[in-house]
Amino acid sequence: MTEYFKEIWTASSAICKGLWITLRYMFKPAITVQYPEEKLVPFEKFRGALLFDAETCIACNLCVKACPSACILLENATNETGKKVAKVAWYSIDFGKCNFCRLCEESCPTKPKSVWHSLDYELVFSTRDEMVRLWQKGFDFVGMYWDRKGKAYKKPEGQILIQTVQARR
Repeated sequence: MTEYFKEIWTASSAICKGLWITLRYMFKPAITVQYPEEKLVPFEKFRGALLFDAETCIACNLCVKACPSACILLENATNETGKKVAKVAWYSIDFGKCNFCRLCEESCPTKPKSVWHSLDYELVFSTRDEMVRLWQKGFDFVGMYWDRKGKAYKKPEGQILIQTVQARR
């Protein structure tokens, strides 16, 4: 008989504990983010989309050598005599191959970094061409892609920037 009442007591106390937790959280404000109208800013070490700055790049090829998936290509700029100079003519990253390991960013010797991971986590690709981002002098940090059908460089559409000024590490 005492076991019966003991079991009733433990079950009812467990129910009361659960209801107490529910009652406590019922009056707290909601912390739900209304995505896509509101977006969270990821933590500082987040590895988002790679961005590139052609102005600070010295074309040392260290990022190309450090990349384990061989998704980075660059070509040195040349002067009028045909000799290579310490500037980049064009730079490309294939996001279809990139595994976001951050080795290219760590190997970059420039201050501020010429290649870095942004906090952007919404990359939109509608074709394979859009996955290969190209940079030349004068292109913005997001880069352009080569449209094979239109035979022209195009700015990627649909990419939403989390922050307007991207932090470089």
